Amino acid sequence: MKNLTILLFLAFIFSCSKSKQPVDAIVFNANVYTVNDEFAKAEAFAIKDGKFLEVGTSDAIQAKYASQNMVDANGKTIVPGLIDAHCHFLGLGFNQQAVDLNGTKSFEEVVQRVLDFQNENNVSFITGRGWDQNDWEEKKFPNKTLLDRMFPEIPVALTRVDGHAILCNQAALDLGNVTAKSKIEGGEVVLDNGKLTGVLVDNAENLVMNYWPKPTREDQVKALLAAQDICFDYGLTTVDDAGLSKESIEIIDSLHKSGDLKMRVYAMVSFSPKNVDYYTEKGIIKTDRLNVRSFKFYADGALGSRGAMLRAPYSDKPNHFGLLVTDLLTFNRSAQKIANSDYQMNTHAIGDSANHAVLRTYNKVLQGQTDRRWRVEHAQVVSPEDFSLYKNVLPSIQPTHATSDMYWAEERLGSERVKGAYAYKQLLDAYGKVALGTDFPVEQVSPFLTFYAAVARQDLEQYPEGGFQKDNGLSRKETLKGMTIWAAYSNFEENEKGSIEADKFADFVILDKDIMTVDQNEIPNIKVEQTYVNGEVQ
Repeated sequence: MKNLTILLFLAFIFSCSKSKQPVDAIVFNANVYTVNDEFAKAEAFAIKDGKFLEVGTSDAIQAKYASQNMVDANGKTIVPGLIDAHCHFLGLGFNQQAVDLNGTKSFEEVVQRVLDFQNENNVSFITGRGWDQNDWEEKKFPNKTLLDRMFPEIPVALTRVDGHAILCNQAALDLGNVTAKSKIEGGEVVLDNGKLTGVLVDNAENLVMNYWPKPTREDQVKALLAAQDICFDYGLTTVDDAGLSKESIEIIDSLHKSGDLKMRVYAMVSFSPKNVDYYTEKGIIKTDRLNVRSFKFYADGALGSRGAMLRAPYSDKPNHFGLLVTDLLTFNRSAQKIANSDYQMNTHAIGDSANHAVLRTYNKVLQGQTDRRWRVEHAQVVSPEDFSLYKNVLPSIQPTHATSDMYWAEERLGSERVKGAYAYKQLLDAYGKVALGTDFPVEQVSPFLTFYAAVARQDLEQYPEGGFQKDNGLSRKETLKGMTIWAAYSNFEENEKGSIEADKFADFVILDKDIMTVDQNEIPNIKVEQTYVNGEVQ
């Protein structure tokens, strides 16, 4: 009888264990911010076939499911895979092959970094990126004289941090036969006393770069894989690349298919009439890792290089209004064509004049269509009366721009106009959602700097006290949504990612600190312990 009791007990235990549903992985003992509609918290989830199967308590999940891959989070915080809603993923990769000029404090330091790079790499064409004259003691555009002396034969093109101006030496200018008399619509050849400085703003960059050697397929593959490594280290699982060529999109697709590129990419196609015709006729391209359904336009330039188009002159440069990069006739015709397709239109607009023109065009051609999710990228300076025009236009914003620009923005805009700049809370109130990104490599890749800038509106030295125009800061809850579910929504992907819920991709990040409760000044120091895409650690 005793033996029978033991056998029955063992049979009962065996039957109970067999009744558990096998899954690919179970994550338990976690502090999970699901970012679902209720912004609920959880402790555990089961993963099957690359998707979340069920989310709940540790006890409930482990009672129902069994797996050979049990991940004890040890109480650590887990958030959905982070989405950068506006960046330059391929550009970040190319930057790893160029001179890093970020953080330079003088033009002399810029030149020294170029010399060091060339001594180490000995290339035939030198590129670099990251200088910002606003960080120098003399806050003026640089001049090519020193570059000409150091590099009399090798072409050098150094891109400003925002990508809207380049400094070229004479050897580079000669590629495009650029002279003091050269003109181009939507661009400026900067002169000093009638002589070339080497600085080319916005469309004028093309006078040289159209003659620059094009990156090979090998160069692009190397860049994409390098960018992927950097982004995974920061917990990014989807990147919205704001401006890609047809060739680059096809390379990304091929790397997805080969399994070499795991990063999910929302690709904005760089505007050209040819690209608009090709993709609107082809229709949306959608896989689990690639989404091609939007076009990237430029309305104006950048505020730092005074290319942003303003409705009144720059406060620090009278009679200068900025630059319109795409003529309005082309812009309006393209908008109408895209409105008649399934594609989204995403337009870079910095100045209040550019925002006004884009918003009026969007609202006109959409004619009451309420779920097109057309985006204004940056939405940096908005007139008070234009915020209402964002009711049907999604703001795609980058919080670190506010904390990078706050030292000189009022000089450009004046004390009144600056109140409508970096107005993230007003934009959120107007549309109901905001998509958050970094614009890397213009800013740093770290989404934790984005989070900190959105919430604190301060730099890393906690300046200014109380935060820059703090009324337009976002709450932590709004910020996390902007980096996950709202960013997914901006990509038409909210049903497949952006929150930790059943049937969505198992993209999530384990953090070393609780981003929702940690001391505000510790947010920039948060580290990613593991990044998962499709339930696989990267």
